[in-house]
Amino acid sequence: MSGFTGFLLRRAAGTVITLLAISVIVYVVFYATPGNVAQITCGPRCSPEQVHQVAQQLQLGDPLYLRYWHFLEGLVAGRDFSTGTSVEHCAAPCLGRSYQTDQQVLPLILTKLPVSLSLVAGAMVLWLVLGVGTGVLSAWRRGRFSERVLTAITLAGTATPVFVLGLVLMIVVCGQLRLLPFPQYVAFGDDPEQWAWNLLLPWLSLALIEAAAFARLTRAAMLETLAEDHIRTFRAYGVGERSVVGRHALRGALAPVIALNANTVGSAVGGAVLTETLFGLPGIGQELVHAVNVVDLPVVVGMVLVIGFFVVIANAVADVLYAVADRRVVLA
Repeated sequence: MSGFTGFLLRRAAGTVITLLAISVIVYVVFYATPGNVAQITCGPRCSPEQVHQVAQQLQLGDPLYLRYWHFLEGLVAGRDFSTGTSVEHCAAPCLGRSYQTDQQVLPLILTKLPVSLSLVAGAMVLWLVLGVGTGVLSAWRRGRFSERVLTAITLAGTATPVFVLGLVLMIVVCGQLRLLPFPQYVAFGDDPEQWAWNLLLPWLSLALIEAAAFARLTRAAMLETLAEDHIRTFRAYGVGERSVVGRHALRGALAPVIALNANTVGSAVGGAVLTETLFGLPGIGQELVHAVNVVDLPVVVGMVLVIGFFVVIANAVADVLYAVADRRVVLA
């Protein structure tokens, strides 16, 4: 237990350092670029007086390291913003204030986040079940006709854009067969059943594309594991083939699957823009595109930080799952 606790502490420290590095990179990229930062931050519709006020709030006259310190201080302890007639407090973690919508960035993101998390969570279950299951079956049936069919399906899934698959599913399932309603997001707390029914098609569209990558990776990892010495030993001792494949070989092949799932989940939180746009889901991916179009820099910065946070956390959880699946990782 002490070794595992030390492993967790090391991973937690590494996660904090990575998040700090992301905040530095994001701040330098968006707030230390050439040009009128105050004008870009405020937006093209701001008056000269508003631009001047933003420049004072960003403290652009201070050195870069001091400006970043104030930015980091807002993330950790919060900060105050002057609205011209009063002072508005932004509680930690303060991601800034949108000058386009005249509201704080974090509450705006939190209203969109449940939609993206709902999309990713349901799709993740489907792409793991379909992808890993297809990969295991394909490796088990190597050289047979069923394996060739599964390989062809996964290759087709990899080559199909998500908006094409989603559009076809929506036309066939919702339009012609009328098996499902056209997706319209319903909050889980309002009606769990309608929440699931309306997200089923977006889940399938995103999951079927991602499942193809999981199937190919699982198949390759399973074939490599099935060729190892300890698998031949199990077979020599008369262990059943299903037990060899399902218990021993699959566990050895899980490491690359865990890594791929961490990267997919982290990036899909803000990267499922096409899926959210196609099905009209008001998630943070769609909000990020809107913020870029209207040049709402504080919202863009906040979205990038939140997406980076999920990517780092997903990879940290994957590291812990490595240790659970293979105790040798703890000693590394």
